[in-house]
Amino acid sequence: MVRRPSGREDGIGAEMEINIRDKVVAGDDRRRDWVAGRQRGRLAVWGLVVLLCLGLWGASGSEVCRGQEQENPLDVVNTPAPPTPPKTPEDKKPVIEGAANAAALATSRRDARIRVDVNLVLIPATVTDSMNRLVTGLERENFEVFDNNVGQVIKSFSTQDAPVTIGIIFDLSGSMSSKFVRARKALSEFLRTSNPQDEFFVVGFNDRPAVIVDYTSDVDDVEARMVMLKPENRTALIDAIYLGVDKLKQAKYERKALLIISDGGDNRSRYTEGELRRVVRESDVQIYSIGIFDQYAPTTEEQLGPILLTDICDMTGGRMFRVSELGDLGDIASRISAELRNEYVIGYRPSEVKQDGNWRKLKIRLVPPPGLPNLTVHNRQGYYAPSQ
Repeated sequence: MVRRPSGREDGIGAEMEINIRDKVVAGDDRRRDWVAGRQRGRLAVWGLVVLLCLGLWGASGSEVCRGQEQENPLDVVNTPAPPTPPKTPEDKKPVIEGAANAAALATSRRDARIRVDVNLVLIPATVTDSMNRLVTGLERENFEVFDNNVGQVIKSFSTQDAPVTIGIIFDLSGSMSSKFVRARKALSEFLRTSNPQDEFFVVGFNDRPAVIVDYTSDVDDVEARMVMLKPENRTALIDAIYLGVDKLKQAKYERKALLIISDGGDNRSRYTEGELRRVVRESDVQIYSIGIFDQYAPTTEEQLGPILLTDICDMTGGRMFRVSELGDLGDIASRISAELRNEYVIGYRPSEVKQDGNWRKLKIRLVPPPGLPNLTVHNRQGYYAPSQ
């Protein structure tokens, strides 16, 4: 016989069963809350990691983009200037300047260098024969110098191949398109036959001039920059020469020259021919030109271009070479390089020292050895005396 529990017992059992169920339910709720909190924590951590990764990726990506923007060689065609050479022990010595007391001070400072104002005029000159060939091997007694038509005593005479600072003025106007490759090769020929110690810079010009290669002695660097260029637009020739003369004020060497490679006259410059002639006369720069002119110049500017280049070259003791065949470009460039390396440098002290700032005319007369044909000397036409 099965005994049923009494009503009281039924109530207690039921109450205990409810309490147990409540505790079980409460425990399940707390467990679910704990699991949900743990999941939320994990999601927060993962979200933070993802954000950090995205931030790092974005930063590196922007740096890469900026790096790619900066590495475009077509946007920056500028060669850094060569580092300043270290000073020699001679350069570190103190300098004694002046004329009156230099000797007395030098005897008391044996470690010093002497720099005296002596008004020494130096004239670079080249000599050619009737066939326009370079003549070397002449001596001091084969030259006579006249300053304002007054004969001078030659104090120094040299034929040393001293390094030169050379500025290249390169035409990049649209009319050079068919001549650009050969003109670029002629420039390479000129650079590679120069003194290895020479320094160069290149000014390119069309609508306006710009320094596209700064001072360097690295021929490969110049050639690499020139390959990236493209001829187009008009011709600001006068502005380009003006910029080249001004740039030579920063030259490392005392001997300075410009080489102009162009095919025509000016049709875009802000400066005038008169302003250019004045600046050239005031400078101590030799100017050579390679003129790649068209046989039938259609415009007035192109007709006047050869006259302008010839005038400024003769004014400075340089020369203008007219190219009749593009195949001759390389030979002409080598010839100009040879002239710069085989100049006679004649020095004298003017017998009349006048610091009036006036133009003084120079003339060199040749006294060639017997048996030589007629010779021609090329030198600058004059200089401005210093002013007080």
